[in-house]
Amino acid sequence: MGDSYIILKTTALRNGSFRHDLHYWLGRDSSQDEAGTAAILTVELDAALGGRAVQYREVQGNETEKLLSYFRPCIMPQPGGVATGFNHVEVNEQEHVTRLYVCRGKHVVHVKEVPFARSTLNHDDIFILDTKSKIFQFNGSNSCIQERAKALEVVQYIKDTFHEGKCEIAAVEDGRLMADAEAGEFWATFGGFAPLPRKTSSEETGGDMDAVVKLLCFNQGTLEPIGFESLVHELLEPNKCYLLDCGAEMYVWMGRGTSLQQRKGASEAAEKMLFDGSRTKSHVMKVIEGYETIMFKSKFSEWPATPDLKLSSEDGRGKVAALLKSQGLDVKGLMKSAPVKEESESYIDCTGHLQVWRVNGNKKTLLSSTEQSKIYTGDCYIFQYTYTGEDKEECLIGTWFGKKSIEEERASAISQASKMVQAAKFQATMARLYEGKEPIQFFVMFQSLQVFKGGLSSGYKSFIAESGLDDDSYSEAGLALFRIQGSGSENMQAIQVDAVASSLNSSYCYILHDGNSVYTWIGNNTTSVDHDLVERQLDAIKSELPSRSQKEGRETDKFWELLGGKSKYSNKKIEREQESDPHLFSCILSKDGNLKVKEIHHFTQDDLVAEDVFVLDCHSYLFVWFGQEVDAKVKTQAMDIGEMHGSSYQRRLAILKGGARPLIDKPKRRTPAVSGRALAQDKSQRSRSMSTSPECHRIRGRSPAFAALTSTFEKPSTRNLSTPPPAIKKLFPKSTGPETSKQTAISELTSSLEGPLRSSIPKHLRDKAIQEDTGGEDEAEDDEGRTIHPYERVTTTSADPAPDIDITKREIYLSISEFRDKFGMSRAAFYRLPKWKQNKLKTALQLF
Repeated sequence: MGDSYIILKTTALRNGSFRHDLHYWLGRDSSQDEAGTAAILTVELDAALGGRAVQYREVQGNETEKLLSYFRPCIMPQPGGVATGFNHVEVNEQEHVTRLYVCRGKHVVHVKEVPFARSTLNHDDIFILDTKSKIFQFNGSNSCIQERAKALEVVQYIKDTFHEGKCEIAAVEDGRLMADAEAGEFWATFGGFAPLPRKTSSEETGGDMDAVVKLLCFNQGTLEPIGFESLVHELLEPNKCYLLDCGAEMYVWMGRGTSLQQRKGASEAAEKMLFDGSRTKSHVMKVIEGYETIMFKSKFSEWPATPDLKLSSEDGRGKVAALLKSQGLDVKGLMKSAPVKEESESYIDCTGHLQVWRVNGNKKTLLSSTEQSKIYTGDCYIFQYTYTGEDKEECLIGTWFGKKSIEEERASAISQASKMVQAAKFQATMARLYEGKEPIQFFVMFQSLQVFKGGLSSGYKSFIAESGLDDDSYSEAGLALFRIQGSGSENMQAIQVDAVASSLNSSYCYILHDGNSVYTWIGNNTTSVDHDLVERQLDAIKSELPSRSQKEGRETDKFWELLGGKSKYSNKKIEREQESDPHLFSCILSKDGNLKVKEIHHFTQDDLVAEDVFVLDCHSYLFVWFGQEVDAKVKTQAMDIGEMHGSSYQRRLAILKGGARPLIDKPKRRTPAVSGRALAQDKSQRSRSMSTSPECHRIRGRSPAFAALTSTFEKPSTRNLSTPPPAIKKLFPKSTGPETSKQTAISELTSSLEGPLRSSIPKHLRDKAIQEDTGGEDEAEDDEGRTIHPYERVTTTSADPAPDIDITKREIYLSISEFRDKFGMSRAAFYRLPKWKQNKLKTALQLF
């Protein structure tokens, strides 16, 4: 708490360059001089990195979520400081001091030590009471389920860090008063129960930080206000530094033409302004011209589009290496560039059945199997693709909008597709695609696709008639030019383009026809694969007529005559919009109907909780993920991704108190995702071969068996007032067979039989459940007849690796006892986990 720190986070981007985020953290007891020195040193480090890092000022207790995401589950600053810093505080490490903490945050947790007093507690927050023998988590009745789940991670951290893993855990729900034994013990530490106060407005809002946006210019150590009617980009000059004051947060913008001294001066002035104005808790972010953050740009009424800058980081790393080496630090490996990994495109890995409808006004027309691969740029289409997934029949329902389709039919397509998803009981994933922006999976579903000019829908025909436009819809007897593209027979397209010479490209093959005349044009930069594709597309467009091949540079006069004469054309392949570094945002619908969006930094799959909606922005793709427990208003639009009951908090609490690991109830028998004629099709019709498997997203929660069991011991009069009772439909899921369901439910039940809940179950039932669980799993398998190797010989780093093993399944060579010792569970329980979680555990054990 008495020191200041600088944290450098370097991230390798997909384009091969590096992004640097610099944070200087100021402890509560650090001096103003130390804060100023940290700010200046951060500017100097940024200069050594090439002058493009984003700099953040962090204050203890008010850190940005970006910084907290580096130190999960939390930051808990310790008293004192180094000998050269502020006054060192002596702490008696032999005696445990009871402490009270407040925890806030759904994805990253702000932990703050507060006075150990009953008056500190309230109904809105979550508190952790750390005593010598037990850690209590107090959940305010108005606290949300996600914050409770994240607070449990802090409880685990405190247990492991300050108690060496040797203490009890207790969860106390606001509203249970003294009826619960653990609640009684909790309130006894405060001298007994008393009504809790309401949180003050200053605590709720964090103080009055709202202010009118101000723009100030740094000029020779002083700040000069800049007047403006509208905050626009043109107000910023490249040879100056500016301060944008937004109240709760401040930005320092440094032009590319400014010197190092100017930037240092701007940092010092901003720091002084904060201390003089008693705004020491404000967030300050410093950005360089050309490398502004999205949040900074959003403050302006308009911001010009700028190209993404790909930067070489060699020079910056060299300067930093020299700086560290001069201080006697080892810089071996610092100068090595991170290789840019080429990621292969993912495909749908299944045998699927495709149906396509053309939208006509407020209705849709089902296309035949021969016509569904012929779509028009003036029309809208709805497609349904069903395929065999990992556990069940999966369904994808989507819309495709041609570039010249009309708004009315786009709205109709969205409405009709939404009704199809609702009719499928939300067991389908929904997609919305635009011509020219399609993902590779869309083309793979069709395999062979032709995109024609014009349109056939009633809406398109009415629009061009009312507008007095010429109908340029494709005609088999007319003049047409097609560009042929794709990667093979499972992915090929013929795109109709303007029939002029400038439409040609040396990197593609083309088909040109006019009545009975058919030509193929072979570009000089094409491959044998391209030549094969043009022959295949000829069969789809003009199979009954012979064609004349035209090699680039050897065309006939008749060919050029059809195109209206020669002209210049490109020789570079048309590049697809590349997927960029992903950003995850949580979306929360407030009570007033407004959508609040917040970015989740350094996210993992664990950040997807059942109670929220998330947007994953990959630039070229945008994914919307709906949790099962979202608000009813939003849930009507939800795209169901998996079946699971419970909440993230209940799951984490069961794991933490009982040491149990979460189990996923995976049905062994496939269940149809939708009903109707689509699934009644003969399996023999599904003859499409694809290449990679779509991810099966699953949300977390407790099992129906566990929910049913705990509900029988939960008295209505003592139930936590802020948590609704568990909804129980059936003890065993309908989607699984009776034997599989029973075994899974028993396994999940026994994995949760620890702590206070265990003593509440009759002994003969508890013993029977445990006997059925362990007997059904481990006693049914033994090591006889299996190839067994010691753990040390099957790891990825083994010095003496076992020969002839399947490196994708290293865990199968462990004995039963060693498997349970390493994974903390039986082999059967391990294989019930989702694949991503299996791989995560195997990676931690160097088995993947």
